[in-house]
Amino acid sequence: MDKQAKEKNKNMINNTKKKKKHIALKVFLVILLILLIAVAIFMVKVQQNGGGITGILKTSLGHDNDTVNRLDKLYCLILGQSQNLTDTIILASYDPKTQEAAMLSIPRDTFVGQNKDYAGGMDKINAIYQTGVENLLQDVREITGIDVRYYLKVDTEALKVLVDEIGGVYFDVPIDMHYTDRGQNLYIDLKAGYQLLDGDKAEQLVRFRHNSDGTTYPYEYGMEDLGRMRTQKEFLKELLRQTIENMDINTVFSFLDIAEQYVETNLNFDAIKDYVPYVFEYNVDNLKTDTLPGISEQAAVTGTWIYTVYEDEVPDVINKLFYNIEPEQDNEDTNTVDGNTVDSNTIDENTISEGTTSEPEIKDITIEVLNGTRDTNNLNEVVAKLESAGYTVTQTGNTSATSSTTIIAKEDVKESLLNELQDIAETEYVTTGSSERTTDVTIIIGADY
Repeated sequence: MDKQAKEKNKNMINNTKKKKKHIALKVFLVILLILLIAVAIFMVKVQQNGGGITGILKTSLGHDNDTVNRLDKLYCLILGQSQNLTDTIILASYDPKTQEAAMLSIPRDTFVGQNKDYAGGMDKINAIYQTGVENLLQDVREITGIDVRYYLKVDTEALKVLVDEIGGVYFDVPIDMHYTDRGQNLYIDLKAGYQLLDGDKAEQLVRFRHNSDGTTYPYEYGMEDLGRMRTQKEFLKELLRQTIENMDINTVFSFLDIAEQYVETNLNFDAIKDYVPYVFEYNVDNLKTDTLPGISEQAAVTGTWIYTVYEDEVPDVINKLFYNIEPEQDNEDTNTVDGNTVDSNTIDENTISEGTTSEPEIKDITIEVLNGTRDTNNLNEVVAKLESAGYTVTQTGNTSATSSTTIIAKEDVKESLLNELQDIAETEYVTTGSSERTTDVTIIIGADY
């Protein structure tokens, strides 16, 4: 091949390479343009879906403004597990349409047997948990009337890791907590007050029930398990609040890793993924909480401590907590005085002028007496003294062991009556209880009686 032919061939090869480069550049520019358009469309949809991490999640999942209206209210049983035992049983609900959520705490000693006088350890709902979560779900359905099918079993190790992941949780510890159980490798040492809790201290907080010396939460807070459940609910609210505040894409993936390691559930990704974006919009201040109504008492024959459910009160608690239905008021015994609706039982010689009634007298107040000691004679003695003084005792029972005899009264109970009750109960401890209490006065008999 002569020199001229070689040069011509070289030029053809160069031209071909240039054409290929131009084609490749055009393809790249087209792809880049498509990506830019796609990103622009995605960002527009993100903004339409509320922006931020919520908008990103909604858009990534293909949500639009109507998606939330197609989501059902979600019920789930939350179980806190440690060494194959559960100290936490909470029935929770979340409705993304109304942004309403609620939690009902179920005491671990809740009686689910046949005869409470002969109750044993296996008659408690905590023991049912050890026979299988499905059995536990069935009992919760029977107690509450709610068709809960899902559960979320969380090991306490997950709580520790989660709390550390978000840099700790600020929380107001209600009392000094000091407890040691070498068998469970449990060491609790917390001072009361507002503080930053790391994962280890968070576990101590939610597992605390009483101190090594037997002291526990005060009665008005909720003693023993009731106090622990209250603390758990308050802590979970703060954990949720501070988690949402610190959430970003990176922590989302971290939480998924934590869940994979420490959480057992029958929920699947397809069932819950559509709920996730709306959780980030939730205002934790709107979270409603309550406890299954009932009383801690000892079985008459076996002496086992159980939590007896007030079955007649359960529907009202469920309706108010999960369905926003207020209990119906009994108006059978009402009448009108000067335009004010009052209980007809108060329209007697105690009714005074200008449409007002006097504060409750002895015969008008109802008294509940709970025995916080192991001596039944104490209960019988206090009841006898009250009835001898003309009082009506409407409820009696046992409660968790307590050191101090305490009187809890509604605000409208006369001071003179409280002074007399103090003399009868031989105590100086009086506190004010909620106006929603079922009795006017509750007397807790303590070891000091």
